[in-house]
Amino acid sequence: MKLRNLVAGAVGAAGATAAANRLLASRAGELDPFLEGEHGTYRWRGFDVAYTEAGDPEDPDLLLFHGINAAASSHEFYRVFGDLAEGYHVIAPDLPGFGGSDRPPLLYSASLYETFVADAVADLADEPVVVGSSLTGSYVATAAREADVERLVLVCPTDTSMGGRRTWLRSLVRSPVLGEAVYNLIVSKPSLRHFHEDHGYYDMDNLTDEVVDYEWATGHQPGARFAPASFISGFLDPEADLGETLAELDAETTLVWGRDADITPLSEGERLAERAGARLVVFDDALLLPHVEHPGEFVDVARGDVGAGFEA
Repeated sequence: MKLRNLVAGAVGAAGATAAANRLLASRAGELDPFLEGEHGTYRWRGFDVAYTEAGDPEDPDLLLFHGINAAASSHEFYRVFGDLAEGYHVIAPDLPGFGGSDRPPLLYSASLYETFVADAVADLADEPVVVGSSLTGSYVATAAREADVERLVLVCPTDTSMGGRRTWLRSLVRSPVLGEAVYNLIVSKPSLRHFHEDHGYYDMDNLTDEVVDYEWATGHQPGARFAPASFISGFLDPEADLGETLAELDAETTLVWGRDADITPLSEGERLAERAGARLVVFDDALLLPHVEHPGEFVDVARGDVGAGFEA
């Protein structure tokens, strides 16, 4: 009798969890692009990759590659996108598995994103300035070994996100019902705000309700958990050493760092800049998102107009 009750309880809990997951998905609705501009689709190796572009196509190209987290998309650049389009033809894709791009249940990997960035640079732009954020900065650096780029601007780039690979964690988050429930907790609004306060924003007044709402919505799209499952389990960390990769590049490279960043501390940026012979630009009162909290100054850096007062 007790075993029967336990089984019945487990079945009931699973059913309730599945129902809660379906309810959250239905509330999210269809995801509209966050950035203002022309919206298009780039067909890449079976994926429909969503992107937004703005500015005069005759102007120099500038590509924006967002960082990777549980609710990532090109919305990360919303505070600089419009200003960069004054003088550049700006293109901001959503990485495969994120935002408005396709999210099939693949085992996402660093090599997939390295290949995507290299192909996007070749197919979407002509010798562009390329901006890469956080872990995606390492993919941009790898792509730049072969791709024709004018300059790189890498925001707190890293080649290590989660400290090693954990197959069990990836399998858990990818699993139906339970995995979806775990992921829904990660992309709940309180959790999103916690992560931003912990390591994203220096001043939480810069995080708007509109951004949180969008991140919640993108985190509850069909298939949303599969790419982040590989991220939080360490499978999106590249094989190549970022410092060695940057040192091999011919393209001018600028590293942008928040002085108070803790997950990728400034000391790491100083070591990378020294190894690569890159310029290091440090923003006070910033953690991992200096381009969000100090958009005007970041636009100057991306344009190459930074003054000596910004140097580390």
